[in-house]
Amino acid sequence: MSFVFLHVAPPNAISQRYNKQITAWVYPLFEQNWRLFAPDPDSVNRQISARTAHTAPDGSVQVSEWFDLTAMDNSAVRHNVFPSHTTQNLLRRAWTSYLEQYGGNDEPHSARAVMMQRYLRNIAVDRMTAHNGRRPFESIQLRVITFPVPAPGAPGAGRPAPSGAPTPTENRLLPWWKVNSDGN
Repeated sequence: MSFVFLHVAPPNAISQRYNKQITAWVYPLFEQNWRLFAPDPDSVNRQISARTAHTAPDGSVQVSEWFDLTAMDNSAVRHNVFPSHTTQNLLRRAWTSYLEQYGGNDEPHSARAVMMQRYLRNIAVDRMTAHNGRRPFESIQLRVITFPVPAPGAPGAGRPAPSGAPTPTENRLLPWWKVNSDGN
């Protein structure tokens, strides 16, 4: 609680001296923004999937199938009468923050960008570890497919689309990220 206080308090000797430690603890857990009071709803839907890679003893690389992390979140929300805010937004907000820091390329330009990449990676690793059970992996890769949000009453807005699935507006494949042998 002290870190949060020092983060929001006017600049002082303590908050200036320990700014790096305070910022590392406060972000991304207590990120501040005004979206609660002036929400800016997403104009797109994103499907975030992950796959893992493991090097076998013979040197061959075994790559898993894609696993839909977004579907996992959507299922948890649909099957819970009182879904938590975290269940609904953790992965989505991690991706949005990553996108804000990195833009169109995957090269970090700040310490915050590196932190957001680690945050997104750790969420994916935790979920893939739970999904894979005890199968080890040393790398993880994310794929983000972006779809437009259909207009109310349009095909795909709760009604079956006559021509099938909506056309993605973007299909982004992130680089492979190295993780420890236990997946963390």
